[in-house]
Amino acid sequence: MDGTVIAVAQSAAHDFSKRTREAIRLLAGFGVVGDAHGGANVQHRSRVARDRTTPNLRQLHLIHCELFDELAGRGFPVRPGDLGENVATRGIALLALPRGTRLRLGAEALVEITGLRNPCKQIDDFQPGLMQAVLDRDAAGALIRKAGVMAVVLAGGAVRPGDPIAVTLPDGPHEPLAPV
Repeated sequence: MDGTVIAVAQSAAHDFSKRTREAIRLLAGFGVVGDAHGGANVQHRSRVARDRTTPNLRQLHLIHCELFDELAGRGFPVRPGDLGENVATRGIALLALPRGTRLRLGAEALVEITGLRNPCKQIDDFQPGLMQAVLDRDAAGALIRKAGVMAVVLAGGAVRPGDPIAVTLPDGPHEPLAPV
């Protein structure tokens, strides 16, 4: 169930897309150093407007590169960083992991998955029709959000393309991911 970091990205501005980097540095309880979405409390503009004291459960955004492959096959060319993620992965079914799963990124960084990214209208602003492409329905008609997962940083460290990702599932009954 282990995977690999394919790309890392960071942006100091509240832009939709993030620029890929040779490395990013994670800081415990904060997120990505130098990223506009880092902080102990919420940093996403809509959430700050509601209550800026809410804990930031979205310190790190991860997307599986398998989604990029799927989107390319549907006519939506998307590269790492385009959808605002900090870490693009390969080899891990991120959306199938339960809440509380821990991911060791490289030698030092440890993050805990808090939930799903809830895609917003900015995805359609980036590429018209892309919002519908990152949503799906299961056999029972329930909405499936495919735009990645969010996490908090438990232990900091440098993360680079090529770094291994080790997955540790939480103890006890597993809770499915919900939007955060």
